[in-house]
Amino acid sequence: MEYESINFAAKLEKIDDHWQPRVLAELNDYQFKIVKILGDFVWHSHTDTDEAFIVLDGELRIDFPDGQVTIGRGEMYVVPKGLEHKPFAEQEVKMLLVEPKGVVNTGDEESSARTAKNDLWI
Repeated sequence: MEYESINFAAKLEKIDDHWQPRVLAELNDYQFKIVKILGDFVWHSHTDTDEAFIVLDGELRIDFPDGQVTIGRGEMYVVPKGLEHKPFAEQEVKMLLVEPKGVVNTGDEESSARTAKNDLWI
């Protein structure tokens, strides 16, 4: 068996698009996904799961119907299941997502133009 760590920067260099999460690893039924984002996402929620946003570089804003949270480099935020939210990045943000395997990135808005394919590994 080969033992090798996962280097976030090296994996991010392989990504040229935005809003298309790539799976880095799995832990039980959860996936660690790396993604670059820029601009506005869609309003959505995840009925059955929380969603963790870990910012590796840049500044992410997550809007909620009644407020917002800003997450900077080296910070994280967990959006509770069922809470409608909309991520936004004025400048490119590089981040790690932690969520159960099979979760659709646009949640209950599965037919959005921002809906990404699942289980794309990098």
